[in-house]
Amino acid sequence: MRTLSAGTFLKLGLIFSLLFAVSCNNIGRGALIGAGAGAGVGAVAGAILGDTAKGAIIGAAVGGAAGAIIGSQMDRQARELSEEIEGASIERVGEAIAIKFDSGLLFGFDSAQLSPTARGNLQSLAESLDRFDNTDIVIIGHTDNVGSATYNLGLSERRATSAADYLASLGVERGRLVVEGRGLTEPIADNATDEGRALNRRIEVVIVASDTFREEVQE
Repeated sequence: MRTLSAGTFLKLGLIFSLLFAVSCNNIGRGALIGAGAGAGVGAVAGAILGDTAKGAIIGAAVGGAAGAIIGSQMDRQARELSEEIEGASIERVGEAIAIKFDSGLLFGFDSAQLSPTARGNLQSLAESLDRFDNTDIVIIGHTDNVGSATYNLGLSERRATSAADYLASLGVERGRLVVEGRGLTEPIADNATDEGRALNRRIEVVIVASDTFREEVQE
């Protein structure tokens, strides 16, 4: 498994406003939210993602005709995921797909153990990844603010790694899995309430074109 380099994030700064606003209130099957290839990526980002996930999406973009080709594939994959994965928001933005699972189903307090429901969701994701094998998967772990920053950083990394390990056990190539832990630094809800802390105990999954795929379409 790979980790995101500091240099990658330095290139991203000041452009997080390129994402779509998105609602997190979804019931049943995954809700597909997004623009499709080439539509207005200048919209303000919603609360679905932390800054690291937003940066990973922007950092993977190539733009132009090549970006349109990648976006077309991502449209197809996002539609499939929205039909197959329950309890998730599927956001198509730019040249990538962002997935936010129902965080209450993913992790309990101070736990990195995947629930049976989460395993089922990741299994559906693995099947889609098998069909679209020219993509990479960025998995980003987060925590609430209970405990020290150092402890929560490690916990967030364990959460991301749990998801990556499970995907690998289902046959997803480890070289496609990028793992990042952000600890308590990127909350999407108010840590002053039990409900907010539960929303912050989450992982985010971003699907981007692989380096090889980007090089092929640019040629």
